[in-house]
Amino acid sequence: MNNPSETTNDRRLSLIILFAGTLFTSASLMFVLQPLFGKLLLPLLGGSPAVWNTCMVFYQTILFLGYLYAHTISTSFGQHRQIQIHAAVILVSFLALPLALPENTIPPTDSNPTFWLLWTLFLAIGLPFFVVSTTAPLVQKWFANIGHHTSHDPYYLYAASNTGSLIALLSYPFLLEPNIGLANQKNYWSIGYLFLSLLIAGCAFVLWKSRQNTNIVEDSEPQEELGIYRKLHWLALALVPSSLLLGLTNFISTDIASVPLLWIIPLTLYLLSFVIVFSKWNDRIHPIMVKLQPIVLLPFIAYAFINPADLPYWAYLGLHLLAFFFAVMVCHGELAKNRPHTRYLTTFYLIMSFAGMLGGMFNTFVAPFIFNGIYEYPIMIVAALLLRPGASITLKKGLLLQIIPPALLIITGLIIYTNVKNLLLYFDAIVISLIVLTVFTYFLRALPVAFALLTGAIIFLALGVHGLSSHTIYQERSFFGVLAVRESYLIDEQNRYEKYHELFHGTTKHGAQRLAENLANIPLTYYSRPGPMGQLFKTYDNSNSHWNIGIVGLGAGALACYAKPGQNWTLYEIDPLVIDIAKNTNYFSYLERCSYNTTMSLGDARLSLEKEPDQKFDLLVMDAFSSDSVPTHLLTREALALYFKKLKPNGILAFHITNRHLSLKKVLSIHAEDLHFSALIQEFTPQHDLPLVVATDWVVMAKTPETLTPLSQSRLGHWQKMPLYFDMKPWTDDFTNIVSIWK
Repeated sequence: MNNPSETTNDRRLSLIILFAGTLFTSASLMFVLQPLFGKLLLPLLGGSPAVWNTCMVFYQTILFLGYLYAHTISTSFGQHRQIQIHAAVILVSFLALPLALPENTIPPTDSNPTFWLLWTLFLAIGLPFFVVSTTAPLVQKWFANIGHHTSHDPYYLYAASNTGSLIALLSYPFLLEPNIGLANQKNYWSIGYLFLSLLIAGCAFVLWKSRQNTNIVEDSEPQEELGIYRKLHWLALALVPSSLLLGLTNFISTDIASVPLLWIIPLTLYLLSFVIVFSKWNDRIHPIMVKLQPIVLLPFIAYAFINPADLPYWAYLGLHLLAFFFAVMVCHGELAKNRPHTRYLTTFYLIMSFAGMLGGMFNTFVAPFIFNGIYEYPIMIVAALLLRPGASITLKKGLLLQIIPPALLIITGLIIYTNVKNLLLYFDAIVISLIVLTVFTYFLRALPVAFALLTGAIIFLALGVHGLSSHTIYQERSFFGVLAVRESYLIDEQNRYEKYHELFHGTTKHGAQRLAENLANIPLTYYSRPGPMGQLFKTYDNSNSHWNIGIVGLGAGALACYAKPGQNWTLYEIDPLVIDIAKNTNYFSYLERCSYNTTMSLGDARLSLEKEPDQKFDLLVMDAFSSDSVPTHLLTREALALYFKKLKPNGILAFHITNRHLSLKKVLSIHAEDLHFSALIQEFTPQHDLPLVVATDWVVMAKTPETLTPLSQSRLGHWQKMPLYFDMKPWTDDFTNIVSIWK
């Protein structure tokens, strides 16, 4: 006979496996759906970080609605009715399967596409994502009512949910995307969703059978009051890390490094913090995190904000990620420590999800309209420090004394800023002073208000000083990122200082122009006359007088200075702000000086090109791949087929593939071999020290080798045949793999 205690233990373990497995599966599906659907949207909006952040707001909003639904039905209906209602919702959600974009959906080109994107997401995946979002609070609430020996504290199951999120997040770019096409990903996700529905049905069956027992348990539970202060504390502890996550993601892609998939790292740390704090280890780990956080902040503030130029980008990035992890660990640790009785489980999760949604909305809808840089990130660093344990006590005692040091620092900074004519002469002294003050903040660690405000004052004074030293004359945010025009100086041929302007998108340069009247028509940087583009136009100089030319990616407009009066040029640009800057003669005058018969087309280039007549162009230049947000839909086999459809039979397709982190020549080489196109590459390095002439890589393609013969035989540059690669599959609209082309 079976030992009754062993049978009981087996049943207890099987219940944990069932409920934890349901939460794990639900979270995995949630975090696979997010990048999967992002790939479906890519051909419509490109790869801007703003697309990711807007999607995050949608996911956080649906998550909140799912938690609200779970809270409502678990507090308003009996267990039988809860199961019936949830079964009906799941059945209705099957109408959205299989996953797909709504037909004939096209984003607006003359306005911000944020609300269009949210509506498209709602129509396409709103229902299944809603069901997935309800699982964590509802299933944990059900577990609290089944009479299991751990039902009194089911919060540890939340660690299973976040573990599923974490594994799915890391699996997608490194396992799923490289091996499974997009069509199959959608089908497999739908199968996974059906499997989740069966797991939820299993949990519901257990709850249905245990209903009578749990009523007795719940009636005997002690009452616990939730005050408004405690709820607001939960709200702040969840809101700040959510905003900090999106702020850091934007900040590192804008101000640190344009590295593909970089957004994965902050989100991984964010999810990992939840796994740790809702585990059994939080009681021991949380005090350690609180003690170590001020120590971590010392090098973070000193090197990441005050003196970042002394560090390589990877160390700079590491400091930000380390400080971020400690901040979210302290906030989430406080959140887990202050979790309520299971009677209020769904209320707790509802407030958490609402806070996450508010944090995302602040970063996506508020910050871009009130800030011209990623200033929400340092603001949330200060907010996180204000939430350190002990703040509630110090608010009541000596608040004025804690405010005095940072207030004096800010006033002193303003006096220096307004009274010193050339602040940069004192740059080193200011930096040293701020570093000394940073060390002083450590001694205020037991006074959270003073500690946070003084740290914030140091960060913003450092940002102000560095803003002056970078000579930024214009900076603005759009849906697609932060654009800046900077004024710099070079030494000209007569050893004189000469002024020039540069256009930056985040950390990536997108063009430059010398301002002297006799030099302003010279294309520079990647488009210089000694470089591949100059060679191409010069090689075909006798035959291109009446070419129709298409340019994808405007930048500062330097390529327009190769235009001739008899040519027709069409410039394609997805970001309206780039067009405004390129047309503003206070910053760049290429378009005004050089363009003749030029048409500007706003919107995604692939969608715009589809509307053009076939065989329109003699030359099509693709210049959209120099940053981290590579629009992969412009590099697929279907995209190349479209380009050659729009080119004349002897037309030339040119790709600008200069990129710090991605070897795009692999993708183009495989396409050329697969589609039997002729292709040449030049990895150009300037032979002489010419002002603002930089190393750059270009690929040209044509249907026949004869079209490119003048270029391959030209003595102007070293054009070579493309190297062959056999270690990756061709990119298609169904399959792309960024990881395979990392340098």
